[in-house]
Amino acid sequence: MNLSNEFINTLIKICIGFEVFTAIVGTIFFYKYKNVKFLRYFIFFIWYVAFNELVGLYIKLDGGVNAIIHNIYNAVNFTFFLLLYRYYFKNNKNKKLALYFSIIYLSSFIINGFFENYIEEYQRLPYILGALFLVISILLYFFEILNSEQVLNAKKNLLIWISFGLLIYFVGNLPFRILRNYYIELTDATVLLLVNITLTVIMNTCFIIGFIWSDKKQQY
Repeated sequence: MNLSNEFINTLIKICIGFEVFTAIVGTIFFYKYKNVKFLRYFIFFIWYVAFNELVGLYIKLDGGVNAIIHNIYNAVNFTFFLLLYRYYFKNNKNKKLALYFSIIYLSSFIINGFFENYIEEYQRLPYILGALFLVISILLYFFEILNSEQVLNAKKNLLIWISFGLLIYFVGNLPFRILRNYYIELTDATVLLLVNITLTVIMNTCFIIGFIWSDKKQQY
């Protein structure tokens, strides 16, 4: 797929703008979840994401390599969410599993640094592991919700909407990342970029719906 660099950069800017908008909406409705343990830190995370993307774009447009920015982001992203779900799991086995996932992911991230230059290269195996672990954790969280009274008010639960957004993003993104990393000749980097932008917008839309629709009194 042949798209001009100018058009691609415009799409990236729109996507980042949407992420900033999501952070602003999250800030406006922060009063709903500011007293909710652990979940209240989500607002700091999404502002970090927006800032990270802006810095990454600046480096890219300046002709630099922004791999290190995204690699650090991935480490923060997967660790934050795996620990988030560990906190909200009711089942002790699931809590232990999420902890093991966190340890394995961080270990792979550190070990992989001996084989790939994180300053110049995007991480591969650690990303795939982190995405798989997060998808599994989200599905386990959904199973717990379905087997509890919380399912009656699920649409008012902010974490449910966050989980929907994350699940859509990683289930949609992961196959393309695997193909791009290990079967480069079969994939087009432009297609991967367009898929990533589309999924990012969908994910952040879920976040925004959650901020607006969630109930301040809803138990998480």
